[in-house]
Amino acid sequence: MSVVIVILHVIVCLALIGIVLLQAGKGADIGAAFGAGSSQTMFGTRGAATFLQKATVTAAITFMLTSLALTFISNQGKTASVVKQGSPAAPAGPGTEAPGAPSPAGSPDAPSAPGALPGLPATPSEPKPAAPGK
Repeated sequence: MSVVIVILHVIVCLALIGIVLLQAGKGADIGAAFGAGSSQTMFGTRGAATFLQKATVTAAITFMLTSLALTFISNQGKTASVVKQGSPAAPAGPGTEAPGAPSPAGSPDAPSAPGALPGLPATPSEPKPAAPGK
């Protein structure tokens, strides 16, 4: 069923692109740039809808419906929520500490002071005196 909807979705998508590109823009003449000459104004009379306008509306509605159908089909059977899932259980054994857990003393990645970054000395080095005359 989903294969049929995907094929219909792709066909409607391509048709919608083609239909929109075939339509002439409203006020496409040079006089419209200066506010004159266009019979189809933004808030004025529009006249009867052309075949391309009706086809655009139909293709757009079909595209939205197939998009919704594909969304519902893809989420079918997935009832678990990411929010409701708990954190995974930490496996037991050496070297499998949970993130954020303190490392055992003596390991190379254990900070030597609270808040110290691994690989940096725990105590700040003495500031170098400024060069004379500066």
